[in-house]
Amino acid sequence: MKHPDIHHCPGTLAEGFETYSPTALKRVFSGRKVHHLLPLDSPVVNKETEDQFLSYRQYISISGVQEKYSVRLEKNKILFVGKGESGTHILKPIPSNVRKPKQMPANEHLTMQIARQIFNIETAENALMFFQNGEPAYITKRFDINSDGTKLAQEDFASLSGKSPQTHGSQFKYMGHYFALFEIMQQLLPGYKVEAPKLFKLLLFNYLFSNGDAHLKNFSILETPMGDYRLSPAYDLLNTRIHIEDSDFALEEGLLPASQRQGKMRKQFKVLALEAGINEKIYSNIVTLMTSHSEKIEKMINASFLKESSKRNYLQCYQGRLKQLMK
Repeated sequence: MKHPDIHHCPGTLAEGFETYSPTALKRVFSGRKVHHLLPLDSPVVNKETEDQFLSYRQYISISGVQEKYSVRLEKNKILFVGKGESGTHILKPIPSNVRKPKQMPANEHLTMQIARQIFNIETAENALMFFQNGEPAYITKRFDINSDGTKLAQEDFASLSGKSPQTHGSQFKYMGHYFALFEIMQQLLPGYKVEAPKLFKLLLFNYLFSNGDAHLKNFSILETPMGDYRLSPAYDLLNTRIHIEDSDFALEEGLLPASQRQGKMRKQFKVLALEAGINEKIYSNIVTLMTSHSEKIEKMINASFLKESSKRNYLQCYQGRLKQLMK
């Protein structure tokens, strides 16, 4: 696999760059002049590199099906974390056991960029990188690590709701409904009225962009400098329909308890907003925003590192969900 021809920034997708733009370098790499090529082959090239990556895997504690590696920024280089070292970023190479695995890094990168740039959703900073054999990897900056290396407390909603493999079985993170997240936030977050619309917007985004794996561990609260908590930046956003056959929502019960889960999708989102204490004006503004900007979205899809067939698939998925939401 040859190195890709770069015509758009592998961070912001801005046109006219052969590597990272100054904006991407500032956001993702603290202004360091990091190159988009990693100094090694991907994990699947040969036995030597596979064994090397297996040794790196032991130094990350973040769970998930997709392989993740803890890496650190040293001067202008991205290096894998070794024993006793702390990571600043997470690197996700091409996964296995899904359709179109080579499209997943570009899919996640595109979806995260749409969320931030078009809909002003706070996200983990991210970019694409490429191994020496040309295979892509998704890299994201850890938002729970301060610039001085100290760690902010972070807890996901599976933990907050008391669900684990030991208590609820292997499917624990897919149990329940999304309204329960608002109930937990109302108990724990002093700024609930500010944070609730952010979560609502993110749920609407996940529906529009076919993120069918937005489970309990993919939402978190994060410690603030004041010592209280807020909703963390969004992470793990991608169009899962490109890779697997899944349902509209990751959680088994969907948006609401069964007794309230009636009517078309737009009505369900409206009931969710009402139950979550989000006033009519804020709800209306969010829906208007999230159902706008189709031209900007199509332009960003075309600028992405997806293959042409996947770009068409991605756009069709979005257009289909938008149509459902407008009914």
